[in-house]
Amino acid sequence: MTAYTNLILLGGLGVLAYFIGNISPSTIMARRQGIDIKSAGSGNAGTTNALRVMGKKAGAITCVVDILKGVAAVLIGFFLIGPVGANLCALCVFLGHVFPIVYRFKGGKGVATAFGAVLAVNPLLALISLLVVAIVVFASKRMSLGSIVGAVCFAVLSIFLEPGFFVYAAVMAIIMLIKHRANIVRLIHGEEPVLSIFYKDKSKDKGKKEEEQ
Repeated sequence: MTAYTNLILLGGLGVLAYFIGNISPSTIMARRQGIDIKSAGSGNAGTTNALRVMGKKAGAITCVVDILKGVAAVLIGFFLIGPVGANLCALCVFLGHVFPIVYRFKGGKGVATAFGAVLAVNPLLALISLLVVAIVVFASKRMSLGSIVGAVCFAVLSIFLEPGFFVYAAVMAIIMLIKHRANIVRLIHGEEPVLSIFYKDKSKDKGKKEEEQ
């Protein structure tokens, strides 16, 4: 292939990856239930809000699909062009999720899709970052804090584990931090809510105690 042909192919792959990122399982499932996910809960079309608004099943489906679209886009780029195509597709599928033209540029915060893309680029980088996120989430009981720390972590780790991906990782991390700016403000003021799976229903506990008495 000539350089010109490669450039056209690269551009086409970027567009394809962007539109793969536009696929929004949370928005689709919410609409089937007569819910506008952009107006419910936090208004974010991602895993955490899907979990909060529609329950654990919807949250799990959203998470899996968002991860898989990241993986798929990167693998397509890798097999057609190689590492350069994979890196570009990782960024484009992420941008497609966060700023989807199909949904008037109102998408999710990109955490699950970024994880899927990074998993396909460098599994070790993705798994170490996931471990950091898991530790922070279970320690703080706040998904937002885990996502924020994870974004910074995977960008820094990419310098050592996948140097060629650093610029892409840095752009993705900066966008994720910007998308989490409201969460950051709430965390600073101690107002960030606990993730629903860690929330203990006190009314049920009270009922159990009354039954025991």
